[in-house]
Amino acid sequence: MSLKKRVKEAIRDIPDYPKKGIIFKDITTLLNKGELFSEVIDYFADKYKDVDYVCGIESRGFIFGGAIAAKLKKGFIPIRKKGKLPFKTISEKYALEYGEDEIEMHIDAFEIKNPKVLLVDDLIATGGTAMAASNLIKKAGGEIVAAIFLIELSFLDGAKKLKEMGIKVDSLVSY
Repeated sequence: MSLKKRVKEAIRDIPDYPKKGIIFKDITTLLNKGELFSEVIDYFADKYKDVDYVCGIESRGFIFGGAIAAKLKKGFIPIRKKGKLPFKTISEKYALEYGEDEIEMHIDAFEIKNPKVLLVDDLIATGGTAMAASNLIKKAGGEIVAAIFLIELSFLDGAKKLKEMGIKVDSLVSY
């Protein structure tokens, strides 16, 4: 059975979470399958060896991004919600359904000029967070090789928006 099929089978649907009408894609059922989780990390690490850094978006992007960075022996850079990083930061706001939010990364995250960066999160939906993270990476001088996701909710057009920004998008499974 293909990796994509096994990953889809390992993800649990939680209806009406976090609110009525939403079907939450629960990845904890994939994470607790060590061999499958490792295959997912290998899948992305093998495709994106030529990067200088891996940036992961809080919080589940830390799980996949950290593991991919360790596999590649590359630096990992966390992109966090406002107020969670201890040093000087740059920030980017993005729209939510009602209002806006903000993410940050350290101003000195990249130790080299013009680094090649892999952006990682577990899921792309509307693309707001990923677009803001991409803007942060660019502000800091990074070149995004690709934005990768375990899951793409294609009906919400987030990947399409990133592609319109000139960013390569790679999702393992799509719904």
